[in-house]
Amino acid sequence: MERIVVVPPPRRIRAGRGNFQLPAGLADALAVYTVGAELPAGITGRVDRAQVRHEQGYLLSVKPDGLSLLAADPRGLFYGAMTLRQLLRQANRAGEIPCVHIEDWPSYPVRGVMLDISRDRVPTRETLRRLLDLWAELKYNQVQFYTEHTFAYPAHEVVWRGASPLTPAEVEELDRYCRGRGIELVANQNSFGHLERWLRHSKYRHLADATGGFPDPWGGWRTEPTTLNPLDPGSIELLSALYDELLPHFSSGLLNVGADEPIDLGHGRSREACLRQGVGRVYLDFLRKIHEQVSRRGRTMQFCADVLVHYPELVREIPRDLIALEWGYEADHPFARECRIFAEAGVPFYVCPGTSSWNSIGGRWGNAQANIASAAREGLAAEAEGFLLTDWGDNGHWQQLPVSYPAYVYGAAAGWNPGSEGELDVEGFLSRHILLDPTGGTARALLAMGEVSDNEVVRLPNAGVLAVLLALQLQPYHQKALERFRGYAFERERALLDDALRSLAGAKLQADDGGLVREELEFTAQLLEHAARLGRARFATPGLATAEIPQQERRSLGAELESLAARYRKLWLARSRPGGLEDSAGRMLALKESYADPR
Repeated sequence: MERIVVVPPPRRIRAGRGNFQLPAGLADALAVYTVGAELPAGITGRVDRAQVRHEQGYLLSVKPDGLSLLAADPRGLFYGAMTLRQLLRQANRAGEIPCVHIEDWPSYPVRGVMLDISRDRVPTRETLRRLLDLWAELKYNQVQFYTEHTFAYPAHEVVWRGASPLTPAEVEELDRYCRGRGIELVANQNSFGHLERWLRHSKYRHLADATGGFPDPWGGWRTEPTTLNPLDPGSIELLSALYDELLPHFSSGLLNVGADEPIDLGHGRSREACLRQGVGRVYLDFLRKIHEQVSRRGRTMQFCADVLVHYPELVREIPRDLIALEWGYEADHPFARECRIFAEAGVPFYVCPGTSSWNSIGGRWGNAQANIASAAREGLAAEAEGFLLTDWGDNGHWQQLPVSYPAYVYGAAAGWNPGSEGELDVEGFLSRHILLDPTGGTARALLAMGEVSDNEVVRLPNAGVLAVLLALQLQPYHQKALERFRGYAFERERALLDDALRSLAGAKLQADDGGLVREELEFTAQLLEHAARLGRARFATPGLATAEIPQQERRSLGAELESLAARYRKLWLARSRPGGLEDSAGRMLALKESYADPR
């Protein structure tokens, strides 16, 4: 049997004899199949718990005389249909697929994706549906849209005005769309830190913890508050009102309150309490107040675990009817140690790796693979209840959507059956099932750009060096690391980008958005080339400074960046709403000012 490429890879697959001739219309019927619907004509199937005992599991048999599908539940039927959909794309020229018997079920009952829609980029309705279709086929069954200020709360328009937020009606529509694809759409509203878009307004500023400048955990200095004052009753009153407006539009029984990185905590109005009681205790007390509000509304609370992992003695005081989200995004994140903290305390938890797409432009493919595989392996060993792949948009969400595709595929395999991702043909899957490129050139280009962030000088945490060179706000955090690049010419990176552009030139994308994907990846490669050109020039100067680059070169860089920013605006509007575009593009054009002649 010719090798078939299916993601997630089935647990057990056995080749049969002969081929099956596909009936007319089956592919179209599978393309619109939803959970609970009758199976398309030509497929004999049913729910049969006696023969399929694993939840969400299925048995798929392809024989010369027909197709049969048995499943433990309706979602299992859907997953079997998704596998069959992928088999059909690999039919031979005669319209036949090889006979095969597949037995399959997931290790993690919950396999989710959380997409950031709060760092400027809010996808269009069409883009969201396209993503949900992709995630459903990859057998993800939970989706969250990370929200700070991008839900249109009727009573809080001042916060989301101009951000192109999701409206209550859109959320209800997306919720229905998700249910038909076996996906639970989880409500998400950060509820402690990361609220700078709220606290900048006079209506809410009195609820901020910080009253002046404060140091952040990464060595920077902040002048604007980001975190609610946990001691002010008004903070809980605000959250209570938000939940009342948000939750009725979701059918899910879950609410992710975030509560990660409350970096102001202890630097303002809570300073005395934190000194007296300890930061961990003040944090936990406020978390309990949030939990009370969520529970009062009949929902189960999810929260980010990054604060309490530093106070393991307090973890045992966490209510047991919530879910901790154990997250970390580097290849060496200590998932094993941190998972044990929650497992030993009896607190339900998910493991949450990342796509490594943000702060990179082209992705950090090697880091993503190691991070995802480690999370899936260690979470399963510690009996985590779920696997949640996160896709962030820090510092303007500059990365184009296809940059995350490889990690979506890899994460789907890891979350369904940890260990299977190691043998995964990511390039083949991308080419056959997403990009529809028989040459494979597009996938090769995409993966090559994901290797650009790797170099022998230094691995930057949560970023690639070329993205740091472009993002002025990131550079203070990485100044010492940048000094190690003195004399570095980025020859390896430029060679990878040249290879990527050659692969793209010969690609034949047949996906309905193939032309857009080509433009997005060409732009990605050229923006990275611009960063490499800047880095080569900067790291050849005595002070490693842009101002020391010869004037003619700086002017040329400025003109090039201006052209790239214009293309960036055009590409943004092809998949994303206009809100946030000016902020995102403005961050990019801030670099152009550094190219100007010194006064």
